[in-house]
Amino acid sequence: MVKSKSYGEFVSIIALLVSLAALAIDTMLPALFEMADELGARRENDRQLIISLVFLGMACGQFLFGPISDSVGRKSPVMIGLLLFTIGSIISAIAISWEWMLMGRFVQGLGAAGPRTLASAIVRDQYSGNDMAKIMSLVMMVFIMVPVLAPALGQGILVVSNWRMIFWMFVGLSVIGSIWFWLRQPETLSKENRVPFSMAKIRSACWEVVSHRVTRGYTMALSLVFSGFVGYLSMSQQILQELYGTGDLFAFYFSLLALGIGGAAFANSKLVMHFKMALLCRYALSALVILSVCCLLFCLYRMPTLNELMFYLILCFFCFGILFGNLNAMAMEPMGHIAGMAASIGSVP
Repeated sequence: MVKSKSYGEFVSIIALLVSLAALAIDTMLPALFEMADELGARRENDRQLIISLVFLGMACGQFLFGPISDSVGRKSPVMIGLLLFTIGSIISAIAISWEWMLMGRFVQGLGAAGPRTLASAIVRDQYSGNDMAKIMSLVMMVFIMVPVLAPALGQGILVVSNWRMIFWMFVGLSVIGSIWFWLRQPETLSKENRVPFSMAKIRSACWEVVSHRVTRGYTMALSLVFSGFVGYLSMSQQILQELYGTGDLFAFYFSLLALGIGGAAFANSKLVMHFKMALLCRYALSALVILSVCCLLFCLYRMPTLNELMFYLILCFFCFGILFGNLNAMAMEPMGHIAGMAASIGSVP
């Protein structure tokens, strides 16, 4: 096991790896209408595919990068993922049709899966238990600052240029991230701990992950929680900007909600050193269920105002911030010997 030279730099590198995917999603939100209109999307809801295709690419990619990293180490697969992310960004930047745009977004997601998935494996290679949960919470805190700033960044780029410049920004960031990662992050999986690549080994590792009661349970819980978050991301532009008429203030409201997760992730990095992760998750899940049931009953009575909706969502996002880091850490805890495969199955896109 080789640890990074600097704790702070390690957290920053891991945060960058997981943030590229979030940046590729959230920066685009203010530009969805312009992109769909210019490239000839046929239906109004087709613009959601710009978000959904990234998630689809990540879902496919994470099952590829994890097993490979258990055999060859973490650095090379991460670099390949960053290269694919760059290629996908270029395809999207020069797209002349809606189909080319969607293909570029899928390749972007496929590439983002490498650094996004293996970030958890890299952390697990070096830390476990509450220490891992603390790092994942700090990473989540930095990671959440991307949704806080990304829509405003996308809106700002649209003011001075067009939506294609957003993709060229992705190219620049991925190149910078690749250089930083290659030069400063050592390989964390030693050769003696690597698993020979074979379909039999993959099947065995996969079965170990899905059959382990702890890993399977926390993975299912994380997936269910994350699915609600993805639903919000896919529809947030239509809900806030069109249904509630926030217009150019969409980035502000979106960022305000993201701060709920960021604040919770910071609080969680302190709480996990004093309370059990399972207890924190139990409280957060209970609060999330109660909030959602109350909101559903309220919506049956009347449509909430913007302020009422924001209050509800901020509380929900605080619960998300507690759950994401802890559920991921608990799912990965028993799988240190096959962290790459576990990260592929035991983490969400």
